[in-house]
Amino acid sequence: MAEIRNYTLNFGPQHPAAHGVLRLVLEMDGEVIVRADPHIGLLHRATEKLAETRHYIQSLPYMDRLDYVSMMSNEHAFVLAAEKLLQLDVPLRAQYIRVMFDEITRILNHLMWIGAHALDVGAMSMFLYAFREREDLMDCYEAVSGARMHAAYYRPGGVYRDLPDVMPRFEGESKWHSADEIKALNTNREGSLLDFIEDFVNRFPGCVDEYETLLTDNRIWKQRLVDIGIVSPERALQLGMTGPMLRGSGIAWDLRKKQPYEVYDRMEFDIPVGTNGDSYDRYLVRIEEMRQSNRIIKQCIDWLRKHPGPVIAENHKVAPPSRSLMKEDMEALIHHFKLSSEGFAMPEGEAYAAVEHPKGEFGIYFVSDGANKPYRMKIRAPGFVHLAALDEMVRGHMLADVVTVIGTQDIVFGEIDR
Repeated sequence: MAEIRNYTLNFGPQHPAAHGVLRLVLEMDGEVIVRADPHIGLLHRATEKLAETRHYIQSLPYMDRLDYVSMMSNEHAFVLAAEKLLQLDVPLRAQYIRVMFDEITRILNHLMWIGAHALDVGAMSMFLYAFREREDLMDCYEAVSGARMHAAYYRPGGVYRDLPDVMPRFEGESKWHSADEIKALNTNREGSLLDFIEDFVNRFPGCVDEYETLLTDNRIWKQRLVDIGIVSPERALQLGMTGPMLRGSGIAWDLRKKQPYEVYDRMEFDIPVGTNGDSYDRYLVRIEEMRQSNRIIKQCIDWLRKHPGPVIAENHKVAPPSRSLMKEDMEALIHHFKLSSEGFAMPEGEAYAAVEHPKGEFGIYFVSDGANKPYRMKIRAPGFVHLAALDEMVRGHMLADVVTVIGTQDIVFGEIDR
């Protein structure tokens, strides 16, 4: 009979299922985990320190690079904290645009999560299905900001610009696509960005049905997820969990409902919760969250169609004037120059603002000494808190279950090694 020995196993930091540069030192009893020790800090980000040497607008693009799957949600917390200190009012249209893109970002995040999580536990097709829909949403990012990922679209006082009236189209025949194929690809791109998003939300529930057909009652999927990484409601609260990790344990905590910001108090949507607190429940919660995000986006589209208006504050000491005004008006040119070169000075004080990020509560804490740079900036990243629970979640499970638990936590290391 084979001898079973206790030994220490190094998992990562270059591991395809580590979702970033995570190094785990696993103490094993045969193939059963006795203890897991996560080692972080291998990414060397220093975002909080870098913010102290740059004015507020210059620090904004760093937010996209924290959780690089939920770019605009990170920006949202940053601009909300800045607006809190500045006591700045945001035009209503800008608030609706922000909420719409927050939910587009939530779907983008959950698609990446479901594709990577399924791939980790052996379901190859899911990754390809999820990226099919991600491509359309990336095009929405590109249409408003010019960048597919790191948008820097939200600004203190509103958003960078209004939604475009024309959607970028595929052009020209090539050896890969005929003229008819190009025409078919452009069928939902003939109108504005809102038309394109509306087309997406109309067909997206059918896409989620496809994901569920592949996974929800799949015998292998359930064997890999059911009763793996159970967290009780009490323990989830004690560990500081938020987002789908907390809701999967049965606690209906969602900042969009409990502490509404922007126009979430005008939106109709439900908070999905789990019952067992295992990986399968967290999967079901995120699937339902995609459906609820779809509902919110529909409501935003309806409102935005009927209500044109400004999308950034009129206060040019904080928000830049339009390009056309800047080229005609001397005062606007001065504002533009001052904002571009040294930014704006923030009143003395401190402020914390949090958003219901796709992964949980993402918060930004500013301490200002009255200068144009933060005296201190602190980021409250949900993944950092969830990683602390990894040891507890994997104890007593098999080695293969570590991959499942990392997947169910939906970790991205940019925000952990911030």
